[in-house]
Parts: sequence; structure tokens; C-alpha cells
Amino acid sequence: MSQVLDTALPAPAHPDAPSDDDPAALAARYGLTVSGARPSLPAYVRRLWARRHFITAFATARLTAQYSQAKLGQVWQVATPLLNAAVYYLVFGKLMGTSRGVPDYVPFLVTGVFVWTFTQSSIMAGTRAISGSLGLVRALHFPRAALPVSYALQQLQQLLFSMAALIVILLCFGVPVTASWLLAVPALALQFVFNAGVAMIMARMGAKTPDIAQLMPFVLRTWMYVSGVMWSIDKVLSGHQDLPHVVLLALECNPAAIYIDLMRFALIDSFQAGQLPHHVWELAIGWALLAGVGGFIYFWKAEETYGRG
Repeated sequence: MSQVLDTALPAPAHPDAPSDDDPAALAARYGLTVSGARPSLPAYVRRLWARRHFITAFATARLTAQYSQAKLGQVWQVATPLLNAAVYYLVFGKLMGTSRGVPDYVPFLVTGVFVWTFTQSSIMAGTRAISGSLGLVRALHFPRAALPVSYALQQLQQLLFSMAALIVILLCFGVPVTASWLLAVPALALQFVFNAGVAMIMARMGAKTPDIAQLMPFVLRTWMYVSGVMWSIDKVLSGHQDLPHVVLLALECNPAAIYIDLMRFALIDSFQAGQLPHHVWELAIGWALLAGVGGFIYFWKAEETYGRG
């Protein structure tokens, strides 16, 4: 006797149905997405804004912990730029004579050092923002731009903390309090946007090539020397008209020098508008938009690569 086994044959596959050999089509069929995929730019901005409280808290925590092991603690936030200013005053102001012809040279120098330190520290911290926080990047899912932005915010908080010492120095050297001091607010806001943008650019570069953090101190030191921190760019330009036009233009449009001179113009009564470059506010806004927007987009484009490899 024979038995007939009634076995159902599989239905023929639809020609448009995804095959088992096509992982991308199968993932799309079941609604699966790539882990850590880069969101669209508007979505990324919304996610970053949603983490604004984390960015502020993270920056404040880092600022508090920065000198926690030192006996003087937060005093070093003010002492460090002041000691730098004292060294620059001795070397450049006295030995090299850059103070000649510059009224209120000590307020001029200290303002330059404080403002330059804000840019320098933001860029250096941004360079290590991803490579120095790999544990956090790999453990938690959040917009990676929060790290360089929080590092720049930390340096802004430190500058604001140090401004108390700067104001005391200005008053001790007879600089009067005027309405122009209010201009320091938009100047610092534009500088923060610029610093955060450059920090994001350097964060992406530092994430791919960590060795760049070893090169940046030399780059920043060179940038400082051409930014008029210790000397007056206006006097150098007026006394060296024989310099190539491209050099004169580079000195006038140097973003670090622009933000330094804006703060000097806001705070120091003897620093007159004639010492500022032409269209200085337009240049300050332009650099802030170029670095801030351009740096943000540049960083966002590599969002899915951070912490991998």
C-alpha cells in the first residue's frame, strides 16, 4: 500500500519582493535603520537644541573640575592669564618696546591676553573634544556637536569669571566706565560663535587624526604673534605701508585681531574707532557666520564616523 504525502509547495516569490541576499532591502521592508546614521541637518539642529541643558551642565562641570586638584582651585582661572600678561609685559612691553606710543598699555595688553586666551583655549579643547571623549561617545547616543560646543561654552564661562579681574585692572589704571562697555556683549557673542565653529572643525579633524593636537600649540602661538595681542596692529600698519598689500589685508582681516580690537574699543577709552579696521562689525559678523555655520555643517557631515574605528 502506498501513501501519498500532500505537501504544500511554496508560493512563487513576487519579482519585486526583496531576496534574502539583499540586506538593505530586507532592512527597509521591516523598518530597520542604520544605528548611528547621520540625521538630516534640520533634525540634527533640533536634537542639539534639545540637549542644550546637557551642554550647559557639562561645560559647568568641566569648569568646576578643571582646577579641583590645585590648592588655589578656581583662582587659577584668573591667575593664569594674568601671569601670561605679566610675562608679555616684561618681554614685549619693556624689553622690545612695543608699549611705546600705546596709551593705557597695561589695560591694552591684559584685554588682548584675556580675549586671545578665550579663542586659544576653545580651539585647543575642541581639537580633543572627540578623541579625548571616546568613552562617552561610544557609550551614549547624542549629537556629537554637543561636545565641542560645550567646550567652547566652558571657555566662555571661564572668561566671564575672569572679567572681574580685568575690570579691576581697568579701573586701577584710570580707565573710566562708559556706555561703550555694553559693546562687549555683542563682541563676545560673535567671538563665541566663531570659536565654537572653529572648535567643531578641529574636533572633526582631531577625531580622524589625533596627532593634530600636538601641532596646534605651534599654530596657535604663531597666530597669537600676528594678532596684535602684545602690540598695536594699527601702529605697525601705519608705519609699514611698504608691506605687500596681501600682508596688510591679512593683518586687518585677522579674525582673532578683530575680536580683540572690538573688546579694546568697548572697554578702553583711549582706544579710538580710528584704530579699528574698516567695516569691523561686518567683518566680525562675517567671520562668526562663516566659522559657525560652516564649522557646524562640516562637523555634521561626519556625524556617523565619530567613535568608530
